Amino acid sequence: QVQLVESGGGLVQAGGSLRLSCAASGHTFSSYAMTMGWFRQAPGKEREFVAGISWSGNSINYADSVKGRFTISRDNTKHTGYLQMNSLKPEDTAVYYCAAGAAAPIRAVQYNYWGQGTQVTVSS
Repeated sequence: QVQLVESGGGLVQAGGSLRLSCAASGHTFSSYAMTMGWFRQAPGKEREFVAGISWSGNSINYADSVKGRFTISRDNTKHTGYLQMNSLKPEDTAVYYCAAGAAAPIRAVQYNYWGQGTQVTVSS
């Protein structure tokens, strides 16, 4: 099993920055070198992919809407993933979820484990 706990959400003005963290635990996470991803869901909208990173960090992909503004990273020694969000816009307001899935080509990862989410609100 894998447990994921997000932190770092909050209220920020447009143009500001936040860094989300995702602490992972469970034997499966490290044993299977799992990929980590971030998703978000805004009110009244479907959940959407934000970014993903492979275990090694060599494979990364981003949604077009966040490219150049968000950076995903991970520290496997701490079993923690990060999402650095810069130049935030009101449309980035959403609940952000951390997810993990078995290693696969970065665009084909099946995310089976999810955190509880953290709220990010960007005011204009």
